[in-house]
Amino acid sequence: MRKIIHIDMDCFYAAVEMRDNPSLKSVPIAIGGSSAQRGVISTCNYPARKYGIRSAMATAYAMRLCPDLVLVKGRMDVYARESQKIRAIFADYTDLIEPLSLDEAYLDVTNTRLFGGSATLIAEDIRRRISEELDLTASAGVAPCKFVAKVASDENKPDGICVVTPDKLDRFVRTLPLEKIPGVGKVTLQKLHRMGLKTCSDVRQYPFERLQRELGKFGSVLWNRAHGIDDRALTVSRERKSIGVERTLNEDIHTLEECLAFLPTLWEKLQERIENHRKRTGREVRIRTQGVKLKFSDFQLTTVEHRQGELNQDYFHTLMQEAYARATGRGIRLVGLHLGLADPMDIQQLPLPFEE
Repeated sequence: MRKIIHIDMDCFYAAVEMRDNPSLKSVPIAIGGSSAQRGVISTCNYPARKYGIRSAMATAYAMRLCPDLVLVKGRMDVYARESQKIRAIFADYTDLIEPLSLDEAYLDVTNTRLFGGSATLIAEDIRRRISEELDLTASAGVAPCKFVAKVASDENKPDGICVVTPDKLDRFVRTLPLEKIPGVGKVTLQKLHRMGLKTCSDVRQYPFERLQRELGKFGSVLWNRAHGIDDRALTVSRERKSIGVERTLNEDIHTLEECLAFLPTLWEKLQERIENHRKRTGREVRIRTQGVKLKFSDFQLTTVEHRQGELNQDYFHTLMQEAYARATGRGIRLVGLHLGLADPMDIQQLPLPFEE
């Protein structure tokens, strides 16, 4: 039986904005919807949701519900970068990852050896790392199949986890309201209610042939979901090509010595990720490149990366000096290290270490 984790970030866009601007943490905010006349809300934080504000709501209506609502212009480039960091964490646990959007994904950890193969402990460790490394929170659902894992991730939001073990699967699904099943939208839900169907238990007692006549192909899907059946495998992402760690700073730093001071801690974290990758895949990590990344006070990024077939801790010092030379007086708000990985199927000899 599969072990599936569904990770769903908590009000992701709004959480990034609140993290980067702490003055927004205690006030209702909404992302997007800049025009009060024609705008539409993209998402909002939990204080805003208490007023009844939801995604896809007209901005004008949202402002009537909450006159003090703060509208924040979205920064998709920032959200995309944060999403890449989250997926890099996922990849330390499994190669079987199916991203659904920037803020949620399925992970199949059936054959993962970490934490003794416990999907629950893996999900908790992922949530811990997202919190510690990115200062964001995520909720998780753990179950033997995809749709139950997705439903479970919403059970204890925000910043929670719900585990549905195989012995509890039937009981969890039986009382599930149909609107919680992925694929049941407003129109379908209204039709189901007219048929007298409100929970999975109702569907189980409904004649299967009649359900198919009423709903077509979705009738079979709904019947299976109501019985806790979902045999879909993950649509997985490609082989991992890099391993990286980074640190976003609470205050800008301004000297090369300050940048270099972060290298020992980052090196330790990088070693942990390399070891996790080795345990998960069962093969040694083959290095193609080493690199460092800096983000400056004006949010511009710079990356220095060179061929390096053998991991060398001291070489990060050389790369950091090269990257820091590009600061040109700007403060530094992020320091990172990364490795480019060789294709495991590539049998060509790697180049010799870079020399100046």
